[in-house]
Amino acid sequence: MNAPSHLPSVDKLLQHPRTAALLDSYGKTQCTQAIRAALADARSRWLAEAGSSPDSADALLDAAEHQLQQLFAPRLKAVYNLTGTVLHTNLGRALLPQEAIDAVVQALATPSNLEYDLADGGRGDRDDLVEDLVCRLTGAEAATIVNNNAAAVLLVLSTLARDKEVVVSRGELVEIGGAFRIPDVMTRAGARLVEVGTTNRTHEKDYEAALGEHSAALMKVHCSNYAISGFTKSVPEADVARIAHARQLPLIVDLGSGTLIDMRDWGLPYEVTVRETVEAGADIVTFSGDKLLGGPQAGIIVGSKALIAQIKKNPLKRALRVGKLTLAALEPTLRLYLHPEKLAERLTTLRLFTRPAAAMQQQAMLLQEPLQNLLGADYVVDHAAMTSQIGSGALPVESLPSHGLVVRPSERKRAGRLLQQLEAALRQLPRPVIGRLRDDALWLDLRCLEAADQPAFAANLQQLALGSSGKDGPA
Repeated sequence: MNAPSHLPSVDKLLQHPRTAALLDSYGKTQCTQAIRAALADARSRWLAEAGSSPDSADALLDAAEHQLQQLFAPRLKAVYNLTGTVLHTNLGRALLPQEAIDAVVQALATPSNLEYDLADGGRGDRDDLVEDLVCRLTGAEAATIVNNNAAAVLLVLSTLARDKEVVVSRGELVEIGGAFRIPDVMTRAGARLVEVGTTNRTHEKDYEAALGEHSAALMKVHCSNYAISGFTKSVPEADVARIAHARQLPLIVDLGSGTLIDMRDWGLPYEVTVRETVEAGADIVTFSGDKLLGGPQAGIIVGSKALIAQIKKNPLKRALRVGKLTLAALEPTLRLYLHPEKLAERLTTLRLFTRPAAAMQQQAMLLQEPLQNLLGADYVVDHAAMTSQIGSGALPVESLPSHGLVVRPSERKRAGRLLQQLEAALRQLPRPVIGRLRDDALWLDLRCLEAADQPAFAANLQQLALGSSGKDGPA
């Protein structure tokens, strides 16, 4: 029987010819730790399986190399989004336009005037980098930027309504992703919620009756992540603004997704714009940067100069402010809106929204046969019309005509297992492919696969590895 002492030492493995390449790639510290872990695992297995032969040096170095590869592999990976949801929260929402990407690279590599006034040589305000652009595009008097829209709502309420009451329609007490609820954020901000109306109907008199000496603001929340239909009634922003202003109170509007353009101009469903909300009388409007705007994650707060000045003095503003990379990406994204004639071409998000279904159909027809050949007889690949959605809570009941591939198992009795194996195998590709399982099929919506990316996508598919006859799962 071989004793575990017959295993090579750490020093011997470090001096092995194979280790030179590992040392060059990963360094001595991590290589030593990986070799020690491989040896410890080999000893444990030897004790559990008495009488087995100890691992060879090559086997131990294989184990160490695998550990090192896992340790140094990036966790954040590029994927192909074939889910049919353009602004997919789990996949990073909006894709940045090239102008924003270039600006971020420059900000990463060089010092910048983030908080430096080039005109007088004194300290500057980082909001100044984008405030003029935001105000020009929204019609607001002033603006400030924080790290997301949830932070924007928290900061506004903490500043304007701490220890006071905020009146909101019961039908607008939404919950968005991550269990972020308007009542909860009000509590965290120190404001007291006053609900008015019912889930489906709220009237002007409901707002008026709720106002009292402790009222700090009225608030409207744009229900961008769900819709109530049927016997419904809500009060337009202009009417709520009139009620608020009669009591010298501000109207706060949380737009959520927030668009700067009339999307109907590009053949898309209507969504109220930030400018329309400001013009309706809202004193403060909050919205996201990485949804319909098509920029980086950010919470944008616009409104009256006096209220924005108050908000910027809140100590929470420093905790919630954005860094140079966000501002570097946001500024060129906003500038694209100054040239609306080219917007659908240059703003990636809008380009994906407006892709013609015929272009996606052509892609699907080109990809159908190669994918069928890769998958073999266990699957049937068809191209088919389907519907995409905008995503991230924007226009939840609207859909976009799309086209893609539908993969179904050829045998119903193994359909569930075969689909799970295929979906898992696609996730293990060098660049993972993410589709959606629905109606006993895997749907691969091609809306977010632009024509320029198709050759690389097809080459990536060639790495697909399924078990023999689809029975053994991903290789």
